[in-house]
Amino acid sequence: MALYTLEFSQKFPVSPEEIWNFISSPANLKSITPEFMGFEIIGKNLSQNMYPGMIISYHVRPVLGLKTLWVTEITQVKELEYFVDDQRIGPYRLWHHEHYLKQIPGGVLMVDKVSYAPPLGVLGQLAKLLFIEKMLNRIFYYRRTKLEEKFGKFNI
Repeated sequence: MALYTLEFSQKFPVSPEEIWNFISSPANLKSITPEFMGFEIIGKNLSQNMYPGMIISYHVRPVLGLKTLWVTEITQVKELEYFVDDQRIGPYRLWHHEHYLKQIPGGVLMVDKVSYAPPLGVLGQLAKLLFIEKMLNRIFYYRRTKLEEKFGKFNI
């Protein structure tokens, strides 16, 4: 199984609390996910804030508009510093997503680290080359844009 890692970082001119309160709420995921993903939370009675053991179920349409069930578990949380989600059911053979916040002079640094393994062996490797990595970069670029609209650009 081939494992790949992507890392995305971004700075904001706000407090860690402001970013944390937004990113730690599952209700905000849709607003930072591109429409082409067809993101829709299907789990009911979700807590406003993430906690270890929290299960989030949603539908996505990552390939050719085909609806796919994706279930993630929040496995680790340290308030105002990081949380980790792992795929339990979904389009990847493995998906591990770490979200970090670090206070810096004038704001906060947010880092997303995604480790993933495509499904389907050799076909998955081909899909990674043809579109998976491009799609992930597109999703995180969209997320970057939406978060900058909400929290501002770091210009210090």
